[in-house]
Amino acid sequence: MNHLKKTDPEIEQLIKLESKRQKEGLEMIPSENYVSPAVLEAMGSILTNKYSEGYPHKRYYGGNECIDEVELLAQERAKKLFKVPYVNVQPYSGSPANLAVYLATMNPGDTVMGLDLTHGGHLTHGYKVSATGIFYKSFPYHVKTNGRVDFEEVLKLAKLHKPKLIWTGATAYVYEYEFEKFAEIAQKVGAYLAADVAHTAGLIAADAHKNPGKYVDIITTTTHKTLRGPRGAMIMVTNKGIKKDPELPEKINKAVFPGLQGGPHDHTTAAIAVALKEAAKPNFKKYGKQIVKNAKTLAKELINKGFKLVGNGTENHLCLIDLTTIFGPGGGFFMQYALDNSGITLNKNTIPGEPASPFYPSGVRLGTPALTTRGMKEKEMKKIANWIWEVAESIKEYKLPKNKEERIEYLKKFRKEAKTIKTLVKIKKKIKIFASKYPIFA
Repeated sequence: MNHLKKTDPEIEQLIKLESKRQKEGLEMIPSENYVSPAVLEAMGSILTNKYSEGYPHKRYYGGNECIDEVELLAQERAKKLFKVPYVNVQPYSGSPANLAVYLATMNPGDTVMGLDLTHGGHLTHGYKVSATGIFYKSFPYHVKTNGRVDFEEVLKLAKLHKPKLIWTGATAYVYEYEFEKFAEIAQKVGAYLAADVAHTAGLIAADAHKNPGKYVDIITTTTHKTLRGPRGAMIMVTNKGIKKDPELPEKINKAVFPGLQGGPHDHTTAAIAVALKEAAKPNFKKYGKQIVKNAKTLAKELINKGFKLVGNGTENHLCLIDLTTIFGPGGGFFMQYALDNSGITLNKNTIPGEPASPFYPSGVRLGTPALTTRGMKEKEMKKIANWIWEVAESIKEYKLPKNKEERIEYLKKFRKEAKTIKTLVKIKKKIKIFASKYPIFA
């Protein structure tokens, strides 16, 4: 980064510090991963200079002959990998990709159903503070106490409200997605069925999770997370979707541009193409299956240590720990902060039947994609589970005050004290040595 160091040493130094943090810590947020050097090169390429509004061979600007080939290559690789007839690779990220699905299939005021945010769903599946819950009528479904989707409720709501669009997919769901059950319900009420597989796209590509292609009309996904690409997104239409609505691919295209976006980020498109090529290689299948093996081992070891897990385990890449047995309501904040100070990064998260609030949730969400990218396997998961338990034990006396007015000062006090807890300091030193042995590049 010689040019950056000369031009902007402040940013260059911050990038160095972040690189150090990533190398010396354990990244366990399920939606984060490490890209390959090839993906990084494409992201930092000269393609960032080009404007390419429109689609291949139908641009509003000249000079796109090379960009057209890049985008077509990304499309073809995605079609082959996910076994679909149509792909749009232009969405800037997952949220605008999902919003484009609404624009293509619904009118403002139409009804949508998706998994409630506090039960593991995503903002863009119709949550009240999202544009998808503001401009459309949203009737969310929920999970049972075991964390599995309540399909009796889904069917009941669908028959009652006749949604135009139903979402399947989640951000904190420990089971394999039940595409076929949603397909039956969508068929009964005539709804479009969209699968948001942002979290599991890499597992699908690796045959470590079922492919939604034959069950749903539309598939959306981010291209980072388990797919191990840049921060972009894709929208796919299946053969079933085209049969339902032959104009659906063109509607999606128009929804993305000019409906929601201007020029695509061509450097990201190139990086997506690179990631898709990598995901088609045989070793990626081993990688995807290892993610699941690692997650299952991690879950089993966490339970053995004494943690309560939603679903009593996992079927994919993530675990959801219910901390109420240790901290009571609101323990997620304490665990996230304490683990951060120990060199383990994860995120606080709501649990089914959340007794506190999304601001101070009672669980934490953690996963294995990034650790698996670094070459870690079952043995390492057991070691990491032990560290997580030691952290929990060292802070278990902290409890979220019931009185809201007391919380700010109490949490401020906790943050100050957490930095001096001997167990956390000791674990951070161990993790620094441990993590530094594993490269962060795929």
